[in-house]
Amino acid sequence: MLLAFVLLALLPTTARADDPPVPPPSAPAARSTVAAMQPGWNLGNTYDAIPDETSWGNPPVTRALFKKVRSQGFKSIRLPVTWGIHQGAAPAYATDPAWTAKVRRVADMALDEGLYVLLNMHHDSWMWVNTLSADHDTVLARYRATWTQIAAEFRDESPRLLFESVNEPTFSGTSGDEENYRLLAELNRVFHGIVRESGGRNANRLLVLPTLYTNADSGRIDALAAELVALHDPMIATTVHFYGWWPFSVNIAGYTRFDATSEQDLTDTFDRVHTAFVSRGIPVIIGEYALLAYDHNRPGIIERGEVRKYFEFLGDAARSRRLTTMLWDAGQFLDRGTLRWRDPELFGQIRSSWTTRSGTASSDTVFLARSAPVGARTLTLNANGTDFQGLRHGSRDLVRGRDYTVSGDRLTLTAEALTELAGDRAYGVDATIEARFSRGVPWRIDVISYDVPVLSDASGDTAGLTVPTQFRGDRLATMEARYDDGSNAGPASWTAYQQWDTAFTAYTDDAVKLTPDFVKSLKDGSEVTLTFHFWSGTSVTYHVVRSGDTVTGTRA
Repeated sequence: MLLAFVLLALLPTTARADDPPVPPPSAPAARSTVAAMQPGWNLGNTYDAIPDETSWGNPPVTRALFKKVRSQGFKSIRLPVTWGIHQGAAPAYATDPAWTAKVRRVADMALDEGLYVLLNMHHDSWMWVNTLSADHDTVLARYRATWTQIAAEFRDESPRLLFESVNEPTFSGTSGDEENYRLLAELNRVFHGIVRESGGRNANRLLVLPTLYTNADSGRIDALAAELVALHDPMIATTVHFYGWWPFSVNIAGYTRFDATSEQDLTDTFDRVHTAFVSRGIPVIIGEYALLAYDHNRPGIIERGEVRKYFEFLGDAARSRRLTTMLWDAGQFLDRGTLRWRDPELFGQIRSSWTTRSGTASSDTVFLARSAPVGARTLTLNANGTDFQGLRHGSRDLVRGRDYTVSGDRLTLTAEALTELAGDRAYGVDATIEARFSRGVPWRIDVISYDVPVLSDASGDTAGLTVPTQFRGDRLATMEARYDDGSNAGPASWTAYQQWDTAFTAYTDDAVKLTPDFVKSLKDGSEVTLTFHFWSGTSVTYHVVRSGDTVTGTRA
């Protein structure tokens, strides 16, 4: 570590005016604390919920929850808290003592279980803090009052409690980024002064500062680096959030796979924060990560195997860059009622990524058309530095050379093996096999029998259109929408491939639904050709016409 300080001292002290600022390194204690927090978990949609902790569908917090989280390998929790709705009037903005006691109780329970706790100011960011530009003195007075109360309440709490100044800071009515940067720097400076001056353990407590929007673009990072230079406090860490390459994360513009573009976006983001901060001795916390559209209540928006590839890649990228990650869990991963993972296979992938890589493949499905003889199918193996070990069906190992062959990274399942696995060819998953690798978790492959889906004629109105659909074993990937002249149709007019949930849904086994937003966006009297793309590779066309408040759909 001494060598790093010597090298920093030897760097040129004269920089060009356009060079990004170089903040001083954090103290070893700051770096070791953030490292010890890996991996972390968010208690989302609970104490940040409005108006109370159970309002957004999660049960009251119990000690058993933190025991479960700790037993699953997590070392820290992020405790998002919305304070403003529990405050009195100016000038004191006194926080309801009962609410403060609840927050204190949950923080103490987590600390008692040996977890680090990152406590923040959460939805206040868009509920009132965002008006700082237009109502500067009032907002700043409230911000001061809020953090003064928080700092006093937790003044002597364990050093394993950290404070985060504000979640995803955003400001309305400003002239642009430069003003936004100045406003955030002012908030962070006020936060820093209040906590440090409150004394006790707060005098040296680790504080966490976000970028603007908690975004990792270069300008946001450079602005935060300038703040660190100004504060010159060795007990500070930085934080950004990451939810993936946006088109993939919400399934729009045809980005249905975790492809090279999505990989590069993740790599570039993590490289930027590593270069700006970690490489200079300043720890970084990815305070939230997940996928924007991943939700157990809305399965299928992002295909299961592509989700697994994303989390596998992210875990390795974060680990190799020494970034501490905190999974955003609003209840979509851990069922807090049963304390069971909603998708144990996915969580197994996430947990494995904390320590090693896992092999994957180009797909986790093999579709067999019932209208054709069963033939051999080939997948591309992504070994990710592991060695392919073989395939297993249940308790039986498949035989290399007879059931499958491997040539380079090409895995081919023979027609004979697939015929046996497909059995009576009922629609849907006929069999599941596992590709096993020398490290990490197995890669699941479903063998699926299907026929081309059948969509029926339908009528509706501006409340939407429900299209009766026989999926016949297939699964919808995305929807393309074009007018007769070739132009794009739908709310996202910049792309023909519309966004799942915004333009269409397919959550049941009997229908595809066009949303009110999609129907209302259509030109009156113009026919729209929809092309539904399925994961088997099959495409089905369908025609829709809006006439006033009525919409009709017909098979091609």
